[in-house]
Amino acid sequence: MPSKDDFIKQEGTVFPGKTYVEHLLRPVFNDQRDYLFKHMFNIHRAHVVMLSEQRILDKSEAAKILRGVENIAKIDPQTLTYNPQFEDLFFMIEYKISEEIGPDLAGSMHMARSRNDMGIAMYRLVLREQILTLTESALLLATALLEKIDEHAETVMTAYTHTQPAQPTTLGHYLTAVLDILLRDIERLQSAYETVNCSPMGAAALSTTSFPIDRNRVCELLGFSRLIENSYDAVAGADYLIETATAVLTLMTNSGRWIQDFLQLVTREHDIIKVADPYVQISSIMPQKRNPVSIEHSRALASSSIGEALAAITIIHNTPFGDIVDTEDDLQPHLYRSYEKANRVMHLMHAVIRTMEVNKDQALARAQTSCITITELADFLSKEKGVPFRGAHKIASTIAKKCSSEKLELNELPLQTVHQILSSHHQHLSLTQKEWEGIICPIQFVKRRSIQGGPNPDEVRRMAGERYTVINDRVKRLEERKTNQTIAENMLQCAIRSLIEEN
Repeated sequence: MPSKDDFIKQEGTVFPGKTYVEHLLRPVFNDQRDYLFKHMFNIHRAHVVMLSEQRILDKSEAAKILRGVENIAKIDPQTLTYNPQFEDLFFMIEYKISEEIGPDLAGSMHMARSRNDMGIAMYRLVLREQILTLTESALLLATALLEKIDEHAETVMTAYTHTQPAQPTTLGHYLTAVLDILLRDIERLQSAYETVNCSPMGAAALSTTSFPIDRNRVCELLGFSRLIENSYDAVAGADYLIETATAVLTLMTNSGRWIQDFLQLVTREHDIIKVADPYVQISSIMPQKRNPVSIEHSRALASSSIGEALAAITIIHNTPFGDIVDTEDDLQPHLYRSYEKANRVMHLMHAVIRTMEVNKDQALARAQTSCITITELADFLSKEKGVPFRGAHKIASTIAKKCSSEKLELNELPLQTVHQILSSHHQHLSLTQKEWEGIICPIQFVKRRSIQGGPNPDEVRRMAGERYTVINDRVKRLEERKTNQTIAENMLQCAIRSLIEEN
């Protein structure tokens, strides 16, 4: 280890020290370059247009600034590397624009704004893109689920509670539950978009400015839906980050649960789902294996996405209520990575679900095991034979224990044995063969559950029809938001062209 004097010599005696560069400034620069570059230029453009329209900047000066901005914006950001001459990407770009149009004009570009409001605006512009992208991918998965719900409304399978076989349902009914949660997750994403898509521009450092700016005009040109009116809130508020994080965290937590189910259903022991060949890998040493790696990776990515979102929330926790670096460059990449990983999960599981094969016979066969229709016996005795429900439940429990002790399935239990148990509870109680077969049949079990939200195939198809409308509404809302951004981008470009061409 070098001596203190040697260490200081290596580090330097002025800002930034070598360690600060290598472990903070350079990584931060790379993240800014990869995510913020284009948004930085759009903020420059919109701000200069507004300054000109408000006559804070002369139109000819604004035109010169915009020409310089457009020239520098053509740089491929991947060619930019950290330079100790500049603290970060923002100052590097300012210097390049200054070289292009001169320091005085370049400096005028920054009237009536701060790194504070500009930085937060950039973060919000990136996050709204991330939210729209993930929403679109989640809607793609939703359409795949809807397709399978219709296809498997009558595919009877075992439903589990506490990891144990519970009652028959259908794959369509199960997937409708998955879809409903996904649609709520999409609603949470779209709500987060509304919180994120607000403009802090004009707040400046925290108290606005004495220049007669038009905050609403910059908001409009950048495609934000509204202002964050209070200027202190604009630079201090971090709830947009928390809501963005919790939306993806909830989506991935919910998704991870049914993805885990899928990993069980593809096992040889269950053999209900077969993953298509493009999404499995064969073992390097055991050629009989079809490893469902697409689902495994989805589970891992979902967990990783959750971790990134939690990291963002944790960074915000207990930070002062004001502008502070904790909520800025160190935090933002966690959210970007969280959304990117979540997006990969949505696409992977969309591919798996669209192409998977379902072993309907095996699913039905498993639904005929473990006495999982026994609750129908209790219901039937209560409804049709007048047995008080608790008494009926006790009879059903006795029969289930009989099957368990003799290692029999319900359909293997002789009706004579059933009658012996029934008569031990109620002397004249009996069932016909047809009644017993209806009780032990998982298909009949499902059909009888036609109450709203139940697994009856017609009820599942009714729910699917309603979800089709919901998905279309969500898609329409997504397209409207994308269109609004395009309109704002075109408006900004028209304003730039007008200034440049006329001056």
